[in-house]
Amino acid sequence: MNRALAVLTCLALLTVVAEATDDPHPLLAVALGVTYAAHALAAQPWLARQPAPRRYWLTAGHVCLQLPLGVLLFGAAGAGVGATLLLLVLVAQCVLLMPLPAAAGVTAVVPLVHLGMGWADFARNALGLLGAAVFTAVVTALLQRAQRARAELAEANELLRDHAAQAVELATTRERNRLARDIHDGLGHHLTVVQMQVQAARAVLPTDPGRADEVLAKAQRQASEALAEVRRSVAALREPASAPPLRVALEALTAEVSATGVPATLEVLGPQRRLPAETEESLFRSAQEGLTNVRKHAGASWARVTLTYGADGTVRLAVRDDGRGLPAPGDGGDRRTFGLLGLRERAARVGGRVSVASAPGSGTELLVEVPG
Repeated sequence: MNRALAVLTCLALLTVVAEATDDPHPLLAVALGVTYAAHALAAQPWLARQPAPRRYWLTAGHVCLQLPLGVLLFGAAGAGVGATLLLLVLVAQCVLLMPLPAAAGVTAVVPLVHLGMGWADFARNALGLLGAAVFTAVVTALLQRAQRARAELAEANELLRDHAAQAVELATTRERNRLARDIHDGLGHHLTVVQMQVQAARAVLPTDPGRADEVLAKAQRQASEALAEVRRSVAALREPASAPPLRVALEALTAEVSATGVPATLEVLGPQRRLPAETEESLFRSAQEGLTNVRKHAGASWARVTLTYGADGTVRLAVRDDGRGLPAPGDGGDRRTFGLLGLRERAARVGGRVSVASAPGSGTELLVEVPG
């Protein structure tokens, strides 16, 4: 807007100079026109950089200087088109730099430059200049509003780009956390079983080679399962993977745990119903993590998995054991393991929650509740 107004000011000044060539005494009109235009060109960008309250007062001083100068120019130039255009430049400046009521006041005052005429000529010319001044003020206000709208749109686009980048980063973080949970809950589970079976085989190898070979065969099968888990994870990155029904997966899991030396049973209560894939995955991984902890830490003689389809629209999975339980927090126990954190994240993603109830020597119960 400042650049366009500067161009219009220069064109108006050239018009004043061109019109003055027909005047026998052109120097006064040209001098007043140059002074008026130079002040307008210098003041506009400087005033636009001032803060709002100060800018209003400085612009009022600018108007008080330019209006008398414009009146003198209007008379010296014989009410020519160039002088009229320079007065309209002042109107445009007021719209850009002052509050709307003040700009409207200047717009109403500009036609008074015709006061020296007769009443009939004054009414005709003043009305024409008032129309031109109002037109200039309206067009300037519309252009200013369009400029502000473009600036706001550019800012909104920048915010959208920032939000899009944040969304991509958040999606990447969530996917990274999901992969971390899958590695811990899947591959980590199988490797834990392999480790325990290898330890058991080494313990009986000197006295019972046949038993050691049997245990090592189970470890080999678990290693194959771990490799299959890795392949399933890689395939899941490319396309959705199909999973067996939750009950079938839990039956296979408890049978696997029982084969490693800790008898585990599965009990299903309530009418079974198909759940969303992410919900079933969360429940299965919870049972897997709970049974892995039973084998590794509990020292339990049995474990029980109970899957309850509640009539209230809630599905509960509980993993219980008769082991040593978790130590009290003050005794060095830390219930904030990575596995439990992953279970809480999985449950939260499907609107559920996870709780752990335990006391030293009284076993442990892991309870997961999800909507379904």
